[in-house]
Amino acid sequence: MPSSSVTKAVIPAAGLGTRFLPATKASPKEMLPLVDKPLIQYVVEEAVASGIREIIIITGRGKRAIEDHFDVSFELEENLRENGKKGLLKEIQEITELAEFCYVRQRHARGLGHAVLCARHLIGNEPFAVLLGDDILDAQVPALRQMIQIYERLRCPVVGIQPVPKSEVHQYGVIKAAPVEPDLYRIEDLVEKPVSQKAPSNLAVIGRYILTPDIFEALEKTPPGKNGEIQLTDALRILAHQRAMYGKQLQGTRYDAGDKLGFLKATVEFGLKRPDLGEPFQQYLKSLKL
Repeated sequence: MPSSSVTKAVIPAAGLGTRFLPATKASPKEMLPLVDKPLIQYVVEEAVASGIREIIIITGRGKRAIEDHFDVSFELEENLRENGKKGLLKEIQEITELAEFCYVRQRHARGLGHAVLCARHLIGNEPFAVLLGDDILDAQVPALRQMIQIYERLRCPVVGIQPVPKSEVHQYGVIKAAPVEPDLYRIEDLVEKPVSQKAPSNLAVIGRYILTPDIFEALEKTPPGKNGEIQLTDALRILAHQRAMYGKQLQGTRYDAGDKLGFLKATVEFGLKRPDLGEPFQQYLKSLKL
């Protein structure tokens, strides 16, 4: 029986980042800065704020910058110390101390499901979270924490969902579900990127999951689909037909930072919230002749 607490998180970060080419040709998409902080750090901070203590990052070729970002940088720290930049020194030291980090390399790009499967030996018989770096969620209560609260009550897999316009359902995994209580649904089925006319709902799966160890057996049974990739949605569908699974409608604002327009929107809104940048940035935006 899996434990009742979720302390481990898997962050798949082995993708090629093709939606952001040419910027991602030699640099990880996960390291794109949202104002002055890389995307993946926002996701790690959400996990830590939700009670996660161990972060497993699934990497691939050309992703070394992610490991370096969360590692100690002796030369940089010494430079900041010598120059009396105590605030910056404290800030970069806190990055290293956020959590315990472990890295697993996904040698072949075989999809999100395969990336999760790569962490099996580190998860063991425990529940765990999966967070996708493309999805940045700005919420008063961290999005993952909202889901962990459901898991601790029901002890079942929980998928993060939000409603999307019908015209956009073809971009997501979509659930067929019955409401259980406000913002909580019992999942009956999942469909990966349905055409809008055949979508079972407008409740889309976004990049947050609380999974139980039986997902690994389901992933092993999942046949590869397009491009030889093993899809997490397909494994979740297998699991949903075997046991209870819930969709939690997340409270907060979601930004698809893997999309250029979504990334720009997030940059503007996060910039406006910054105490040191918000007011002058707002004045600049008002001065534009749009």
